[in-house]
Amino acid sequence: MNKVIISVLGQDRPGIVAAVSKILFRQNCNVENVSQTILQSEFAGIFIASMPADLSLENLKESLLDELHRIDLHVQIKSMQDQDPVFASIEIEPFVITTKGPDRKGLVAGITEIIANHGVNITNLQAVFKGGDEPGDNIMIYEVDVPVGVDQKALDNELRQRAKALSLDISIQHRNIFEAINRI
Repeated sequence: MNKVIISVLGQDRPGIVAAVSKILFRQNCNVENVSQTILQSEFAGIFIASMPADLSLENLKESLLDELHRIDLHVQIKSMQDQDPVFASIEIEPFVITTKGPDRKGLVAGITEIIANHGVNITNLQAVFKGGDEPGDNIMIYEVDVPVGVDQKALDNELRQRAKALSLDISIQHRNIFEAINRI
């Protein structure tokens, strides 16, 4: 079976995931992964689905566009490429980087520049900015995969220096520790 990635954007309302998954079901597709969130009042969802060999990408796209444009949703669809075997074989350690501080332009760019410079992959990012100087109102949580060969001490030092320059408090924890501490 071929796999596709479907991105859906639009104003949030109940039933969006149900509408997309119903269309995929009717087209004999299997939803394998879904990630969706609400950003302020906007829905953003990404679906990975396997599709039967007798269904063309064009027919699936037409079906999705037909029904989802009626409820004012924007849809992008593309074939999923096989993962690069070199990248898939890299041994990683999962970490969680959390920052808190006053809201201002350049916070995400400042932290992600350091992460990228060390070849670290961001697997999930949650950023909530309510504005103002109250640090607890402006939080970024980066889940990252750090390749085993990366100099973790240098990464840690650079992130802490950048956070200080941006007036951010920063926490860097192995994901296992983060999950243990934050378990409800």
